[in-house]
Order: sequence, then C-alpha cells, then structure tokens
Amino acid sequence: MFVWSVVQRKKQQQDADEWNRQDISGGKAHDILGLGQKLPYRSKRSLLVPPVIVTENQRPPFPRIIGRVRNNHHPLRNHIFRLTGPGADQDPKGLFTIDIDTGDVSVSRSLDREAIDSYQLEVSTTDFSGNLIEGPAILMITVMDQNDNRPIFKETRYTGEVLEGSPTGTTVMTMTAFDADDPGTDNAVLRYNIVRQSPDKPSPNMFYIDAERGDIVTVISPTLLDRETLPTTRYELEIVAKDMAGSEVGLTGTATATITITDKNDHAPEFTHPLFEAHVSEGSTGVVVNLTVDDRDDPATGAWRAMYSIISGDPAQRFEIQTNPDNNEGMLSVVKPLDYESTMFHTLYIRVENEDPLVPDVGYGPSSTATVRVTVEDINEGPVFFPDPLVVTRVENIPVGSVVASLSATDPDTLEIQSIRYAVLHDPAGWLSVSPVKGTVNTSASLDRESPYVHDNRYTAVFTATDNGIPPATGTGTLIIHLEDYNDNAPYVVPSVARVCEDAHDMNVAIVGGWDKDLPPNAAPFKIELGKQPGLDKTWKVTRVNSTHSQIMLLHSLKKANYQLPLLITDSGVPPLSNNTEVKVQVCICKKNKMHCSSAHSHSASLLGLLATLLLTLLCKYHPIHIMPQIQN
Repeated sequence: MFVWSVVQRKKQQQDADEWNRQDISGGKAHDILGLGQKLPYRSKRSLLVPPVIVTENQRPPFPRIIGRVRNNHHPLRNHIFRLTGPGADQDPKGLFTIDIDTGDVSVSRSLDREAIDSYQLEVSTTDFSGNLIEGPAILMITVMDQNDNRPIFKETRYTGEVLEGSPTGTTVMTMTAFDADDPGTDNAVLRYNIVRQSPDKPSPNMFYIDAERGDIVTVISPTLLDRETLPTTRYELEIVAKDMAGSEVGLTGTATATITITDKNDHAPEFTHPLFEAHVSEGSTGVVVNLTVDDRDDPATGAWRAMYSIISGDPAQRFEIQTNPDNNEGMLSVVKPLDYESTMFHTLYIRVENEDPLVPDVGYGPSSTATVRVTVEDINEGPVFFPDPLVVTRVENIPVGSVVASLSATDPDTLEIQSIRYAVLHDPAGWLSVSPVKGTVNTSASLDRESPYVHDNRYTAVFTATDNGIPPATGTGTLIIHLEDYNDNAPYVVPSVARVCEDAHDMNVAIVGGWDKDLPPNAAPFKIELGKQPGLDKTWKVTRVNSTHSQIMLLHSLKKANYQLPLLITDSGVPPLSNNTEVKVQVCICKKNKMHCSSAHSHSASLLGLLATLLLTLLCKYHPIHIMPQIQN
C-alpha cells in the first residue's frame, strides 16, 4: 500500500508539471492531475489559474517553477501578471513569486507541510501603471506530505496498575503516540508493539498491546498473576510506535510502560506464636508485651495493616492493645493497675484482623488468634487511707490537746502481716500532732478560724502512714478540719477618719461602719454609740443607718480643726464583745462643694472644749441640715 501511494503521488506530480508546461487552451483540460477536478475558472474570465501541488522538503536549486498562469483570450502586450496574498506579499513574504511576463509561478525555498499545509493566493493582470485589467483569480497551492516526522509519545515513561489475580484480557493502560504528518496518509497511521518485557518471568509474554488502539492487556492467567509468588511486583515494557501503518520503512518512537501488580487481601495475618507470656509488677501501667504476626500482603496497604482486639479474659477492661504502625506488632498495655492480692494471673485471648476485608474465598483461621498469659508480680505497696480526705468539724479555740480526728490506714498487702506508723507530713500552722501507733490527731496549739492558713473556713493537713515492709512503703492521706466560728474578735469602726463641715448649714454628717473578723451571728448587727465622756451629746449625735453603719452628725458649728471623737462599738455575739475606739473627725470649711480641712494635730473632744464650743454655739442660730453626707477619707 505504501509503495503504491508513493508511485501514485509521483505520477500526480509529473502530470502536474507536464500540464504546467503545456499551452493550455480553454476547454481542452477537463481534469487536473488525473484527479477528476475541473478547472477552477469562470467561463467569462480569460485567466487560467490551475491549482498547484508542491512536495515539502524539496532540495535546491531555488527558485523552482511549480506552475503557470495563462491569459487565454488576450495576448499580453501591455499587461503584466501580479501575485498577492500570504506567501507572496504577505508573511511569509517572498515564498512564491510570479514572472510578470510569462505567468510562471516559482517557489523560493523548501516548504514544510507541518508548518503550513496550503496557501491561497490571488493572481491578477494590470497595466504598467498598476491599473487592474483582469482578476483577481484564486491560486491554490497545496503542500504534499512526506514522511518526515517520527511518532512521539507525550511522556517517556507511563505507569499503570493491575490487581493481582485479574482475569486474562484485563486492560491495564493505554499508550498513545502522536505523528505530525498528514493524518490522511499512511505517514501518520501508527501501529504499536511490545519489544521487551523486564523481567521476563514467569513468562516473557505476560502482556499484549493492541496494535491499533495501544491498549495494554494481561495475557498471563489469574493464577500466575499472584503478587506474593511473582519474582517482582513491577514490570517494565518497552513500547514502539511505528508509522506507515507499521511497514518496514516506517519511522518509530519508543516509550516505557511500568506496570505495578497491586495487592488484594488474599492472605490473613497469622500470629508467630500461639502463646505469649508477660510479667508485670502490680500497681504499674504501660506496655507489657509485643505480639508479632506474619502477613504476606503488601505492607503499604490495609491488606497488611493489622487490627488487634481482646476477645475474652478482660472483664474489668484493665488491658488494651494497639497496633505499632512501624512493624505491625500488637502492643498489649496495662491501663488499670493490677493487684497481686486479687489476681496473680490473667489469661487473655487476642484476635488479629486486617484493616481491609479479606477476599471472599479467604478466611481467618486458628492462627489469627493467640493466648497471652500475664503474671502479676507482688511488690510492697504503701498503706491506703480511708476515707481520703477525712473531713471533720471543730469549733475554733478548743483547748490544746483536744482530739480532732482518728486516722485509719490499711495495708493492701493482705498476704503479709505488717505494722503501720503515722506521722505529720504537712501542717502549715503547726496546730496538730498525731499518735504514731493509734493515728489519733490532737491539737498542739489553738485553732484559729481567722488565721491566713484557713481558707473558706477549712484547714488542711497531710499525714503519712508507713509499713515495716522491705523496703518500707508509705501512703499519704489528707485531713480537712472545718472550723466553726467563736466570738473571739471585738469589732472596730471604719474608716478611722471622717469629715464634716464647720457650718451647720452645710454637710455636717459623716457615715461610719463596723467591721468584725468573726462570722454572723458573732458580727453584725453592730451598735455604735458615743463614748461615756459627759457632754459629747451636746455637740455630736450618732444614729443607726442599717445593721452595719451609723451616721455622726455635728449639732452646731465648730471651728476648722481635727477632733478625736470616742466611740463604743458592740457586736451581736453571745456574749457580745465591745471595743472603745476613736474616730478622727475633721471639721472643714466647705465652699462651692469643696472641703478645706485642717492638717494640724487633733483636738481632744474633752468636756472643757465642748463647754467652750457650747458657749459659742449659743451666739449662733441653729439650723438643721437635711443634706446626705459625702464621706471623705
């Protein structure tokens, strides 16, 4: 077929050259190049412009005549030929030229069909002044293809996968090459072939490629396509694509196809031993044994990765098992401490499975289960307090030596007879002592609820209990004493400084309050009253505002000074506690809502001073003030 195509095209070119050399007259040429194409000219036109076929890749010399344009009706006396269009006066310029006298069309250099496969030009005749006489007429130049391009694969290496055990004829991948030659000719018709397989075991023909489509399919039987028995899981095929429909003269291109045999879960994991043993000290946690398994599947897949489970022997869920991702081993751990005195041995039954399900015809056998025997080793454990913490309630200030609590600790090593001794570990205020043998806690100092070591009425101490084992073991326990309040703190007045205005017309009232470290009912309500000195009630008046505060009122004007006012405050405890205190009252000059107070030493509110003040007051008119006081510290 290829030889015929070459001969046929050569014959067409010879016919075209011969036709161009003839003096063609209108009506004699019915076909062009033996193709049955009629002359593309109008009957009224005198320009004869036959199509031209030029073979690509022609060799010099150039320019070379490829065709001729004739004027059939009018002899060219004062007329000249003109050629325009792409390839003539447009890019690529100068590729084609026309003899202005004879109409011969020439090509100036070699053509490349893969760059431009045809050119459409226009031929016309003009006079010497450039005026159009005839045309324009179309000149079609077609570039004939040569097989000058090899098939090219888009990539040099292709990858594909096929599942082990796949049926014969399973498509793995498709190879595709491209040929830049004319797709309408055999120059671009490709055929594919496998020229090499590596390795060539168990058969050199494990795969086949469809010559026309490039599909690679399996030839090997499903039984032999076993990933676990093949010499490798990766095969390389050298693929050749040849044009000219695969004939011997065709050009070739090559690429490599890498095919990976992928795994399916056709092998169940199996324990390497039916019995595993572990030893663990009581009271400890962590990994105690690593369980090993064999699995012939691909380690990079879920068909190999193992999942372990405890199917029996752990009702209290003291154990757990996890998979080590690095080696697929099962790491059996103790998560709840074991007790030797309760159980010396634990027998666990472990099952292993894959992340991926097994194929239907494969199941888990006896080797997918194993027994783990865990032996608990005895250690000397520290005594345990009960309850922990121990909470008791006591009133503060109970006599020194009073019993606060009795500690109780037991030794978990019940199979041994051991004695226990108690000691104080942490007693922040130093209030307590403990009997080493009996565990009785007594006060060694007074309990004070108002101490900074007491928080939310609770005092916390820590004790130890130590056995006489070898080596000795110690346990700790906490004692929390809830302290009830006792009225052991007298109240006091706050603030210690109060301000009033010297003029009774201005703000002459100050607010003071009571404060007590004790708790109700040993604190508020407070009773605040003037001291017992005679005559105080002539100048000052104390009245109750609420259960915690009272107001001090200046009854008549005083000069600007500081006065020490004696007060008596009493709480509501049983029995109540009182406190004699003094409040510095600053009598200030008040103008425009500002108070100007003295910084001098205070004057004692004595009887003589008060009498003198009373005489001055008689000279003034008393005006009661109803403005709420502003407290100034």
